[in-house]
Amino acid sequence: MLIWLRSESRDNESRTPLTPDGAAQLIAKGWRVVVEGDDHRCIPTTDYASVGCEITRAGSWVGAPKGAIILGLKELPDDGTDLIHRHIMFGHAFKAQLSGRVLLDRFKSGGGTLLDLEYLVDETGRRVAAFGFWAGYAGAALSVMAWGRQQRGATLGAVDMFTSAQVMADAAKAELGAPPSALIIGALGRVGSGAAALCKAVGIEPTGWDIAETAHGGPFPEILTHDILLNCILAHEGAPVFVHADAGSTDRKLSVIGDIACDPDSDYSPIKVYDRATTWDAPTLRAHDDPPLDVMAIDNLPSLLPSESTEDFAAQLLPHLLMLDQIDKSVWGRATQTFNNHV
Repeated sequence: MLIWLRSESRDNESRTPLTPDGAAQLIAKGWRVVVEGDDHRCIPTTDYASVGCEITRAGSWVGAPKGAIILGLKELPDDGTDLIHRHIMFGHAFKAQLSGRVLLDRFKSGGGTLLDLEYLVDETGRRVAAFGFWAGYAGAALSVMAWGRQQRGATLGAVDMFTSAQVMADAAKAELGAPPSALIIGALGRVGSGAAALCKAVGIEPTGWDIAETAHGGPFPEILTHDILLNCILAHEGAPVFVHADAGSTDRKLSVIGDIACDPDSDYSPIKVYDRATTWDAPTLRAHDDPPLDVMAIDNLPSLLPSESTEDFAAQLLPHLLMLDQIDKSVWGRATQTFNNHV
């Protein structure tokens, strides 16, 4: 077994799915672990070398032996090359995303396989590893900050990594006067739990909705009566629409949407008032002017808390990485079948 931890080519990405402790456990099984150098990774490359990993240059995975399993998180360079390896990553390719077909065609042409982390599930269909809690926490924090700035006639400026969750909560609380009303959709899931934790930390008592409250399929006029909406429901076929495209021009109290699930280019997105993700440099976009309706839709929110999110996610994923030599008898077999069904 050859596990190849690639560097992340995306800006503002310092998380990793494998810690040195996890790498040491893979090596203890007699496997090779190659780690690409990455100055932006939240864990120094030297820490991997100290547990026996082989260190190589960033981006060299393209020349790895065909049998190598390439381990990463976010998108690959969009260079159109054929993909010959098995890749473990978030592919964003199975929900009718515009770029998904292009990625799947690259795998099809090269004979490789996408083992998508979003579709790594147990026998009940539940994901076995997710960044959800920290996505919810960070997304709620930025949405609260955006609302606070909006009350002063301003917009939220550029953001960067926070040294801890407490520092992030303190920054969000500092933007508030009287606490806003907030609605969390998907409150019982990992993402919703993180969003609720941030709300509690800053003194907001959110309303929580989950399957029971959304099962009727809409419409949902109650959403417009809250100051902030935090959407924690992933886009999926049959998902109800929570905010329609014309919501900005309707009578509403709603002025900030935190689309934490963030899948604007999916046909199944439940938030229809915007069409593109936001960025760390510009965390919100204005969907409507009078009155203002701002959308926060950053698609790598856990990267704002790289240390906490890495330790949490890597610990969830490691037991399954240790099963990669039994790929047909584990979650990897289901992930392979999901890929085959879509490709």
